[in-house]
Amino acid sequence: MTTSLHDLSAETINHQTQPLSAYAGKVLLVVNTASECGYTPQYAGLEQLWREYEGRGLAVLGFPSNEFGGQEPGSEAEIKTFCDTRYRVSFPMFAKVATKGTQQSPVYRFLTAHHGEPKWNFHKYLVGKDGQVLRAFESKVTPEDPELRRAIDSALATPA
Repeated sequence: MTTSLHDLSAETINHQTQPLSAYAGKVLLVVNTASECGYTPQYAGLEQLWREYEGRGLAVLGFPSNEFGGQEPGSEAEIKTFCDTRYRVSFPMFAKVATKGTQQSPVYRFLTAHHGEPKWNFHKYLVGKDGQVLRAFESKVTPEDPELRRAIDSALATPA
């Protein structure tokens, strides 16, 4: 039984298995991303958030998904190239996943169990240092949003 996000592994965008236990003790912002969405410019804000908070214990994790409007049609290689060249993304990116429905990935099954499935691209889940989901934020909540920043600061201030 999965009791923490840290119990799971996920495939990176480079097709390597990544145990999420590597992020134990960090606060995570897990985001389902897409390259052809109206919210795609949030990549820039997510990268800024990552750079600003990484040294304080935050990791931003991007999980591309093609479930909403077919707005992530590319391969992992195409997504990686897009993220690298367009937004200089340096935070961890993972292989495309299903975020809802019968094919839902184990990561999203855990994230959505008590906080609902994403309704669109760039839905955000804030995960505490213990691997438990603290809160979810709708797509329209940008990485610069003061409420999101306060929630991150609060999670970072909580002892592991």
